Amino acid sequence: QVQLVESGGGLVQAGDSLRLSCAASGGTFRDYAMGWFRQAPGKERVFVATITRSGSSTIYADSVKGRFTISRDNAKNTAYLQMNSLKPEHTAIYYCAANSGSYIATGSYDYWGQGTQVTVSS
Repeated sequence: QVQLVESGGGLVQAGDSLRLSCAASGGTFRDYAMGWFRQAPGKERVFVATITRSGSSTIYADSVKGRFTISRDNAKNTAYLQMNSLKPEHTAIYYCAANSGSYIATGSYDYWGQGTQVTVSS
């Protein structure tokens, strides 16, 4: 079974940048597409970004396109989410996920991390 651990969340001010990390273990990292999702208070968990196994292609939610960048380092078994120009509306718990199939913009991923809190103050 694959284990995923997010880190890098915290409290920042509007306009700041933050980079989240997702460390994977228990499987062959390069065999999984990786995704990031977020869940704001009182709302459903929604898709943020995903990246192919090799890192060759990405998909972003319209709400974050141009602000967030997903990447991965297969040598370090780690995926990243670089978040720039943060706004209070980005406040949420951010989850990373791994999928043995295609990189997809839905919640149908095989494995999930515990999440890391990102809070953006105005």
